[in-house]
Amino acid sequence: MAWEEWEQLKSRAIEGKTTHLQLNGANGSTGNAGRPDLVVHQDDLGAVGHEAFQLHARLRHQADIAGAGADENGSGTTMQAAAELKSHHFSMGSALETTVSVWTTQVKAVLQALAHISNHLDYSKKTHAHDDAKIAADMRCRDGSPVPVSVLSSYFK
Repeated sequence: MAWEEWEQLKSRAIEGKTTHLQLNGANGSTGNAGRPDLVVHQDDLGAVGHEAFQLHARLRHQADIAGAGADENGSGTTMQAAAELKSHHFSMGSALETTVSVWTTQVKAVLQALAHISNHLDYSKKTHAHDDAKIAADMRCRDGSPVPVSVLSSYFK
């Protein structure tokens, strides 16, 4: 882009003749009365990850209708009931088998999502803590003392 073209685009933007992107701020300021839109603390991540882990454990045991009351063949009471109904030619038996199959598939999907949430938040928490420690180590003066804020702010001007 030539310099003249750049100047023309700037002039048009100033006059309001074009749509353009405007950043709310560069050094932490936002358009939301100076408050950031999203703030997450390490404790928040840990609490959400822990809740997802606990819910996963409870759901795995309490929502297992396929394996509940399993007999010596590993068939749960619901599947035993479905087999018994089918043996007496009730169409309800096939419907009950389908229900157990769909339920089990859905429970597995929810369990997988909960495990993903828990693992991802644990990973994020550890990664950010490691990054913070590295930044803190990198931002030291030669004598090991922390870099003063006045020096840090000169990097962002």
